[in-house]
Amino acid sequence: MPFVALDVALTLIHSLRAPVNRIRRHHAKHANQIVDAASSIAANLAEGNRRTGKDRLHLFRIAAGSADETRVHLLVAKGWGWVSEQEVTQALSLLDRELRLLHGLTR
Repeated sequence: MPFVALDVALTLIHSLRAPVNRIRRHHAKHANQIVDAASSIAANLAEGNRRTGKDRLHLFRIAAGSADETRVHLLVAKGWGWVSEQEVTQALSLLDRELRLLHGLTR
């Protein structure tokens, strides 16, 4: 059975490849933080999907926090001029979708 939130997280990771490579040229640590946060979204969704009760909810909330963190890192990189709006538009749109899905999963 498909898990849409996980599918979106994996699509997000794919969409981040080019922006992260560009950010890495300016600030490697910042790029690594994006990689870690985005990877955390997918990992916590996968783990949470196999859990029940409070464990499941906790892992989905961690995924939401990681999605917010990823979003802010992209906005900071854009603010510093390391990437353009156009380069992160798809990723930011996917993050908005992911956060809506996670809101439903954590209610």
